[in-house]
Formats: sequence, structure tokens, C-alpha cells
Amino acid sequence: MNGEIFLVGTGQTKFGEWWQKSLRDLIEESLSAAIADAKISPLSIDAIVIGNMLGETLSEQAQLGALTSAMLPHRPPAIRVEAACASGSVAVHTACALLESRRAETVLVIGAEKMTDADPAHVAAALMGAGDSELDSPSGLTFPGIFGLVAARYMHEYGLTREDLSLVSARHHENAASNPFAQFRNAVTPEAVSESSLIADPLRLLDCSPITDGAAAMILSRTHRSPIRLKASQIATDTLSLTERPSMTSFASTRDAFSRACEEAEITKDDLAHLELHDCFSIAAIINLEDMGFADAGAGIRLYRDRSADLSINQSGGLKGCGHPVGATGVKQICDIAKQLKASKQRYGAAHNFGGAGATCCVHILEQTI
Repeated sequence: MNGEIFLVGTGQTKFGEWWQKSLRDLIEESLSAAIADAKISPLSIDAIVIGNMLGETLSEQAQLGALTSAMLPHRPPAIRVEAACASGSVAVHTACALLESRRAETVLVIGAEKMTDADPAHVAAALMGAGDSELDSPSGLTFPGIFGLVAARYMHEYGLTREDLSLVSARHHENAASNPFAQFRNAVTPEAVSESSLIADPLRLLDCSPITDGAAAMILSRTHRSPIRLKASQIATDTLSLTERPSMTSFASTRDAFSRACEEAEITKDDLAHLELHDCFSIAAIINLEDMGFADAGAGIRLYRDRSADLSINQSGGLKGCGHPVGATGVKQICDIAKQLKASKQRYGAAHNFGGAGATCCVHILEQTI
């Protein structure tokens, strides 16, 4: 990181089904909460970066940068970025670039998505914009289908059982029960996951993150200080389609982004106390842990069997328990890591967010001064 970047304020809406709120409403609610938390004047904000995937498709609203800027009295320069489910974390990465280059001193970052008002089939089709329109979509694949293929291959290669896989969603739901911002705050047993409706064999309904409305915001600054600062912001990319990759059971973008983030922060994985990872589907959580080096290939499930591990994984509830408003998730994960560090008095935490089937991956590492 070129210079110190401090996380001085965070805010978010509760994630869920907000029939009575528009995309604009969600953005403004999270923005106001972040400014209030930072205890700074809105006039201190030099720029805005907003991450969103589906504004035009589901809310008939583009130009979200200008829309958001008009919520502040001085209308600072604002841009929107899109990288599917990684849109929020790419917005943070973009804000870091503005700060490191001194194009700005204080940046407001927002991730927002409004998804529940549309027909689920329309939402599923829109989300496939994160897949390959020539190699994946013509065969009828949706993302549950893609990750169903990933799960089936993983089970074939490593012997993962249905009962094993169900531990992931059960744990994340258990964690979400204590998170007031989570969409689902109910505990779910592994047996309930295994018995839920089949979606894309072997994945069942409770293996899948839901369709969600929500927004999250943060204020990053070089001049305003706080005990929490960003130590690393890294992005990596891969092919859109799994058909062009050498393996279906590992995501190269995760490996690359995480290793470079640790190098930038000058830490190892063993220094991390908290991890928020992208569990769009339960199988993804297991693979992500292996790609980050917390387990050997085929052994990621051990971190869910062993409750005594020092690393907290998706303490917020993850995408599965919190919900997944795709443009908001990457920002919300970083906000959660900041909260967890403050509560635990630990030093390091990391947020891992990817778009599509790992076509884009961002990893951010936060440090708390202790």
C-alpha cells in the first residue's frame, strides 16, 4: 500500500427483502450511516466510488455515480464500477487507487443492489451476465448449475460427502443468528441443509446464497485517521468460463489475489484472526479455504469439523446467512472485518470476494493498531 489508508467510518442497511425501499433509498441509508459513524463533515469527501451490477436491469437505473453524488451538498466526482459479485470490493480497490495516487484524500465507497422486486427467473438470467455468453449460457447453465458441476467434480476427486457439505451452511447460519444486519438469523441444522430442495445436483436450496436487497458503505481517508487501516488491496482475474480452465476444483484468481495481498501486507495467513470469504455456494467456501492455503486440496472441510480453530470464518454469517445483494457484498465484508477486529482486539483480518465463478477476485487485508 502506497501510504496509509484509514477506514474511518462504516454503515449498512439490514440485508433482506425491502419491497418498500428503492435502490436510491438503500444507497442513501448506508451513505448516511457511514458519514455518521466517521464523524466527519460530508464536505470532506473528495470522491465517491459505487459498486453495482444490476442497476439498469433490475431497477431501470444507470448513472449511479451521479445519483449518489447528488446526495451530498457539494456533489463530489463519482464513478460506478461493475465486476459482477465482486463489484463492491472492486469499488474499494478503485478507491484505494484514487487515494494512493493522491487524486483524492477522502473517498466514500458504496456497494448496493436491489434484487427482490424482479421475477426470480429474470434475476437468474441477469446474473448469468457474469458467465460466458458464448460458452456457458447457450447450454442453459445458471450459476447454481455451474457450482453444482464444481461440487460434483470436487466430490468425485476428494470424496466429500453430502453430510460434510451441509456443515458449511449450518455453521454460517449459526453465525448469522447474532448479526442484526443478516437476512437470515435462524439456526439451520446440517440435516435440514441435506434435506432441502434439490436445485442443481448435488447442491440443495440451503447450499445457495439468496437473492437480497441491501447496501453497505465505508469512508476511506489519508487525512482522517482511525485505529483500522487497509494494509492490502489486490485484484486478480481468470477466464469467465470454467471450460477454459485446467481445474474445476480450484480458483486461480483466489490463489493469486490472496498471495499478493499477504505479500503487500507483509504478513502470512497465520497472522489472520478473522476471514470473511465468498460463500455464494457452500462448495465455494471449502475451495476458497484451500486456495488460500488454510487446508490442503480436499481437506477444507476440516475447518468446519474443527470448532477449536483459531481463525474465525464468516463470523457475520457470510453470503449464506447475511444474504447476497451482489454489488454490496464486497463492501459489507470489509465493514464486518473492521467490526470483528474492534470486538476481538486482534490485529489482522481479511475479506475475500469474487465475481462469477472466480473470474474476478479481490482480497483486502485490514490491520488494527493494538
